[in-house]
Parts: sequence; C-alpha cells; structure tokens
Amino acid sequence: MSFSLHGIGVSGGIAIGYAHIASHARVEVPQYMLDHKYIPDELARFDEAILFTRAELETLRNNIPANAPAELSAFLDMHLMFLGDSMIAEEPKRLIRETQCNAEWALAQQMEALVARFEEIDDAYLRSRQEDVVQVVQRVLKSLTGHPSHLPLDIDFDIERILVAHELSPADMALFKTVHFAAFVTDLGGSTSHTAILARSMAIPSVMALHNARGLIRDHDLLIVDGRDGVVIVNPDESVLTEYRLRQNQWLIDTDKLKRLKTSKSATLDGTPIELMANIELLQDVDAVKTAGAHGIGLFRSEFLFLNRSDLPTEDEQYASYRAVTEALDGKPVTIRTLDLGADKQAPWGHTVADNPALGLRAIRLCLVEPGLFHTQLRAILRASQHGQVRMLIPMLANFIELRQTLQHIDNAKASLRKDGLKFDEGIQVGGMIEVPAAALSAAFFADHLDFLSIGTNDLIQYTLAIDRADDSVAHLYDPLHPAVLQLVQHTIRAGQKAGKPVSVCGEMAGEPLLTRLLLGLGLRTFSMQPASLLQVKQQILRSHLDELAPITQRLLKNTDPEKTITLLGRLNS
Repeated sequence: MSFSLHGIGVSGGIAIGYAHIASHARVEVPQYMLDHKYIPDELARFDEAILFTRAELETLRNNIPANAPAELSAFLDMHLMFLGDSMIAEEPKRLIRETQCNAEWALAQQMEALVARFEEIDDAYLRSRQEDVVQVVQRVLKSLTGHPSHLPLDIDFDIERILVAHELSPADMALFKTVHFAAFVTDLGGSTSHTAILARSMAIPSVMALHNARGLIRDHDLLIVDGRDGVVIVNPDESVLTEYRLRQNQWLIDTDKLKRLKTSKSATLDGTPIELMANIELLQDVDAVKTAGAHGIGLFRSEFLFLNRSDLPTEDEQYASYRAVTEALDGKPVTIRTLDLGADKQAPWGHTVADNPALGLRAIRLCLVEPGLFHTQLRAILRASQHGQVRMLIPMLANFIELRQTLQHIDNAKASLRKDGLKFDEGIQVGGMIEVPAAALSAAFFADHLDFLSIGTNDLIQYTLAIDRADDSVAHLYDPLHPAVLQLVQHTIRAGQKAGKPVSVCGEMAGEPLLTRLLLGLGLRTFSMQPASLLQVKQQILRSHLDELAPITQRLLKNTDPEKTITLLGRLNS
C-alpha cells in the first residue's frame, strides 16, 4: 500500500531507496512454560543464539571500514565483553532450568534485573552503560526470535538505503558520516537542531518531525524522500516513481551546474568582495570545503572530537586533529570553536543533563567550570596555530566576567606553552560567538575586547524567541525573519563595523539562499555555512547589487506584519 508522510524538510534534494530501520526499541518476547524433556533443547537453542551473536559482532569488528572512527572498534569490543559475561551468557540458563521458561523470557528477565542494578549506580557514565547491556541482549533476542540484528555496517550498498529512525543524536550522525545512506528520515527533530545541521553538511536529503514514520515504515519498503518539501512517499506506484525520478535527475543537473561557480570571484555586481567560509565537524569534511571553493573554515566544531567515546581526547590527539585540518587548508584561515557541549550534544562522561539543557551548563560555561579540560584544549589549539592561520572562537559568551575569565585562561595556556618551550602563534586572533541576546545588545563591548565576532543565528533565534530549536512542536514559531532577530543581527554587524572588527554569520541563516540578499543588505560581508550550501549562496551574491538591496532591507527590518515580510523578501529576491 502506498502512502505519504509529511514533516520538516531539513536538507534539500530527492532520494529514492529502500528503508533501513534503525531500531533501539526493546524486542517483545513471549513467555511460555516447557516440559522437562524440552529443557536441554532450550538450553542448546540459547547457546546457539549466543554463539551466533558473537560471530555476528566479530564479523562486524573484522570488517570495519578503514575510515571509520576508532570508537566503533571499542564499541564492538565492549559488546563482545558483555556478551561473554556470565550474567548474560550463563544466568539465563539457570532460570530456564529452575522455572522451565523459554529462553527469550529468561534472557529478557535477566536484562531487566541488570538494568535495575545499573540504575542504582551513582556514577553517570557507568550508569549509562546499561544501554550497552540492552543492545547486546537485543541482538541475542532477535537471533532467538528469528530476526537477526543488522548494523549499518551489514548493509549491501549496491542498492540505495534510506535510514529511518525515531531520533538521531548529533553523535549518531557523526558516526553515520562514515557509512553511506541516500537519505535520513526521523520521527523527531527540528530544522535547526544539530542533527539537522549535520544532515545538511552531508548534502543528502533529510526529513524530520514525521512523528510516526518509525512505526509505519517497514524494513525494505521503497521510499521517496523529498528533502525540500518535507515529504516521504512509501511504496509509491510506478507513475509517482517516474515523476520523482525526473525531479531527482533535474536536481542532480542543477547541482552539477552550480559547480561551475567554484572558481568565480565572490563579489556582488557592484564589485564588493564577499568572503564565503565553511563550517565543518571532522577532518574528513575538508574535502567538501575544497570542492566548494571556500575561502577557509569559519567554524570548526571541535566538540565532535569528544563525542562517541568514553574518555577525553588528550592534548596530543586534539593537536594532531587541529594541525591536520590547518595544514590541509594550505594557509587559508581555520577558525576553531572551543568545546560547545551541552543541550543536544552530550558526551557520556559529561555532566548530568539539566532539566532545560539549552539554558544549563553548556559551551563556555562548561569550560569555565572544568578548567583542566579547557586548559588542555586551549594548549592544543595554540600549538596548532604555528602550522597555519588558526583563529580561536569562544561560544555562547553572555557577560563580561565570562570574557575576562576566558582571556585569562588563554593567557595561562600561552604561558604554560612558553614554559614548555612549545611554539605557537603569539598573535592568534580570538573571537566571540554572539548567540545570546545579551551578547548581541553588548556587541560593542565584545567587539572592543575581541579580534572578531561571529553570529550564531541558530541559538540567537532560539534564545530571542524562547523556542527550543530541537522541538518540532514549536518549529512553526522559529522565525529568522522576526524583527527582533533581524535588529539584533544588524546591531551586531554595525558594532563590529564601528570597532573595525570583522563580523560573520555562521548559523544556518548564512547557508539559506533566500536570506543571502537580506544579510547583504544588513551589512554582512562574511558568510560561513555548510560546504553543500556555499555555491547556492555564491550564486545569489553574484546576482546582487548592494545599492538595490539597502532600501528594501530597511523596510523589511522595520516591518512587523509577517505577510508583508514575505512579500518584501520576495521583492528582495526578485
């Protein structure tokens, strides 16, 4: 049966492929009693399931792609260790003998007992390991019920696969960067959540906030994913399939045409140069930066070095990563943002998640209460600065005390490097992210005490409008065209201009072609975005004349009627 689902399109384009269900739900198991004469057979069936699961995990471990994160091997080793523990491999057999129950029920009961014991552990990291126990048991249960597990590594990529999940965290997405999927669709998520941002960085169609996709779509269903309109069509008929294949081909042709702009000078029709930078998460993203012809990296999200692992990266490990990115850019600027964990980016070793993590201990707040962690990262960034044009960016500054403390930490890190005889760029530029309304209103102060400013519009909009950007139930209220948001952006740009300090926008507004001319009219001259968006934005810049933009932009800035705002934006882009 064919049907369609509607959500939020977070990454444009059209994908056609077969569903691969990412399941973290617990397997429902039957309970029944066995006659004594069947107990030996049931014990043998349980042992076979354990052996099958062990072979399955070892096969996965032995076939990890060369470019996969090192943490994936550690993840599989941990699961193999749990599988061999007597609490999983032996205790269920005691229950089978003593209660004459079936193997599935015995294993499920033992899993619940183990999870309850984990819940009693005070240490947050150790307590979180209960999920590994659950995942291992899931694999054995699926073997017992005749439905073996399949991780992404098992997939036959001769045919296109579309990942269907209830929810994907930024950490999940970082792992999926090493595995090819034609598209992603999820029940939860917002258009400016970090997961959505990562989906766009991978330049593949994605739809979120489908609510019940995970329950309605089955493994191997044929799917059409329209990431622009936010539509997922399940098991389409031949006529619909033909139409979308034509649309997909046209999208690919249009995308290919944009590549011709790579070597074009980035400037408006009146000759004003515009700097186009790229946002990245990992070293492997550098190829996309070069392919897009970016002028450099305007935002390196360093926190992704800290995800999908149970320990902290060492100073040398961080230094090696920052150095590799810096050297790969061949002298172009690389802006490394200090650790921005919190909200929807949580590490297993981190602090307990707050009731409202977006307003809790995150970004620079976390670094200032973890001085050892911060000192290690600052030293690594500073050491990398000797290998190219490295700049340091501080996230979520809100008040003057935070800035003063941060600058003191940087001075301390420099002093420690001098003491150790290690080289770094003494004149490294330090900038601040303007993501909080308080910071935007105080932009003049921050511009006076920093070398540059970068406006993080995703959080700025979230905090200005009191909207959780990861919550699709309020997604319709998330409005980058709200007059308050535009006034804060313009106020920050003008503060930078007055102080003679460069200002960029590194949030999702920078990568939205429909907003390019508006930002130009507000005075923006440096954009930083996902590499996949860069050429579309460049196309808009090449067609723009600043003198024509200013009058309409000012009218739009003062307007409070949403319908008129859309009309004015249309005129601006006509």
